[in-house]
Amino acid sequence: MKKFILFSGCVLLFLGACKQGVKSTDAGADSLAIKAINDSSLTQYLSVIAADSLEGRKPFTNGETKTINYLKTQFEKLGLQPGNGDSFFQEVPMVEIKSVPEDKMVLKGKTASLTLNYLTDFVAGTRRVQDEVSMSNSPLVFAGYGIVAPEYGWNDYANLDVKGKTVVVLINDPGFADSTLFKGKNMTYYGRWTYKFEEAARQGATGIIIVHDTEPAAYPWTVVRSGWSKSKLTLQSEDNGMSRTVVEGWITLDKAKQLFAMDGKSFDELALSARKKGFKAVDLNITTSLKVKNTIKKSVTYNVLAKIPGDKRKDEAIIYSAHWDHLGVGEKIQGDSIYNGAVDNATGVASLFEIASAFKKLPKALERTILFISYTAEEQGLLGSEYYAKHPTFPLAKTVANINMDMMGMAGKTKDIVVYGFGQSELEDYAAAAAKKQGRVIVPDPVPSSGLYYRSDHFNLAKVGVPSLFTGSGVDNIKNGREWGLKQVADFTKFRYHSPQDNFDAKTWDLSGIIEDVRMLFDMGYRISNEDSYPKWKDGSEFKAIREKK
Repeated sequence: MKKFILFSGCVLLFLGACKQGVKSTDAGADSLAIKAINDSSLTQYLSVIAADSLEGRKPFTNGETKTINYLKTQFEKLGLQPGNGDSFFQEVPMVEIKSVPEDKMVLKGKTASLTLNYLTDFVAGTRRVQDEVSMSNSPLVFAGYGIVAPEYGWNDYANLDVKGKTVVVLINDPGFADSTLFKGKNMTYYGRWTYKFEEAARQGATGIIIVHDTEPAAYPWTVVRSGWSKSKLTLQSEDNGMSRTVVEGWITLDKAKQLFAMDGKSFDELALSARKKGFKAVDLNITTSLKVKNTIKKSVTYNVLAKIPGDKRKDEAIIYSAHWDHLGVGEKIQGDSIYNGAVDNATGVASLFEIASAFKKLPKALERTILFISYTAEEQGLLGSEYYAKHPTFPLAKTVANINMDMMGMAGKTKDIVVYGFGQSELEDYAAAAAKKQGRVIVPDPVPSSGLYYRSDHFNLAKVGVPSLFTGSGVDNIKNGREWGLKQVADFTKFRYHSPQDNFDAKTWDLSGIIEDVRMLFDMGYRISNEDSYPKWKDGSEFKAIREKK
């Protein structure tokens, strides 16, 4: 879900004393710590984590066992202590559901019908822990964006009874098309597919179908297809998922347009209406039926936790996080079926080791504890971090900050570094100070409509009030400029993201950008680890009130 940098070369500036009260260390120690973050060790880590032998690192597979044991071994070699009592592992109870819908979904109107082909035109599954689920002649209702957001004066379900019905909704939120609504191009959580499924269930719908559109979704249909062609995981629940809709799914934009036309309606016109306050849901006068067969497995997967204990305030923790999982082995694309996840997120896990190594090179104990967490099941909906947020090993009120690493950049040094969810917390001020030492600046997400602040593990910590930072690849490449950098991001999203082509190649990857990013994030944590104060959420952040209640 989802980093490039320029290092000033001045070691004293990088970890030296600063006006806000960071304690200085000697130049030799600083230099040693910084040099611990280097392309040689990073290459070694990436070569293992993104290797075919780890089988795409999917939870509940042999790839998971190999991955988490490798992580534990590396943390031990670096001299870190277990982060969950006397264990490096935190059990996360989950259920795996392999949903296989019927090959055809037939949509029936008054005078016409439309047949959709599985994977090509639609995907579908369920979170209900049952061998088989089905819906029969369920009426389709267009419910706009499927959003209930009182703070924005928005309710797509107003006066709408969806029991027994299947809602058809748009991806993203109204701000994508109208900058005066919501947060404009900055996607809110209401734009995420996970929210739309949750809200449809709260409303009592039988089914929900999201209309895929590449630009507002920020990824092509192939990403949806590859994700839904495999088994999916969810946290175990007391009701076995029975509170969820019977069927959850997606449909391609082209087929959605044909669907609306069956009743003489224009998809484009109704989508335009859905962007206006006061939109009323529209009955499409179409029904559908679908049966989904499931293969179910209940088991546990694991978060991996390691720590460097603090001295004076060891009960206060700064979290560095990066998810270890990816998509495993799946549909073959261009002759390859292993979804290695090199960028997403072997880069983040390798960066955890780099930062841990740097902290261990410092001659004096830190005042606060540094907790390293590599989460499971991020690709399944941020599930490992969701579980940790509910079962933290350090009290949330004593968790000072979360610095998250996901999809680090590999296209060289840049003049900038992207901050997702720009304007959220004072952690951005720490990032700006650290970037300035490198001769760089922090900038907002150049594609804010992708909603990346809500698409990685730090989000679950933010939801419980912990100030959380998620940075991304800079785009203003030092040699080739900003447009070139933007093209690298776009090409990765189109051709490699969530595909077997996300591989590591030591001969062609330029790791200099990752190295600079990691050094900057280390600098931030080092500074915070020796301060007395806690970073705060900024005014206007939806998470500020949550923290203040702790």
